[in-house]
Amino acid sequence: MTTTVELTRFRVPADRADQLLAARSGMLADFRADRAGFLGARLVRLPDDQWLDIVEWNSPDDFAASRAKGANLPGIRAFFDLIDELVSAEEGTTTESEQ
Repeated sequence: MTTTVELTRFRVPADRADQLLAARSGMLADFRADRAGFLGARLVRLPDDQWLDIVEWNSPDDFAASRAKGANLPGIRAFFDLIDELVSAEEGTTTESEQ
C-alpha cells in the first residue's frame, strides 16, 4: 500500500519549543477527529530551531482536503500559531511498505 506523505519544515524559536511540544497532542487529536485519511505523524527536531513534520495520508485527495481546511480547529490553530517561519513544504508518495 502506498501513502501520501506531507513533509513540512518550519522554524520555532527555542524559547517556544516546549509550547510546541505541549500543543502537539491537541493538534493530533483534532486531525484524528476532523481529517479523513489521516494516518499518523512524526515530528523531528532539527538544528537551528527547525522542525520537520512528517504526516501520512491515505491519498493525495485526503491531503488536499486537509490543506483546504487549514487551522479550522483550536488544537490545530494553537500548534500552527507557534510556528515562526515556514521553511518548506513538499508532498511525496511512499514506495515501500512497512515490514
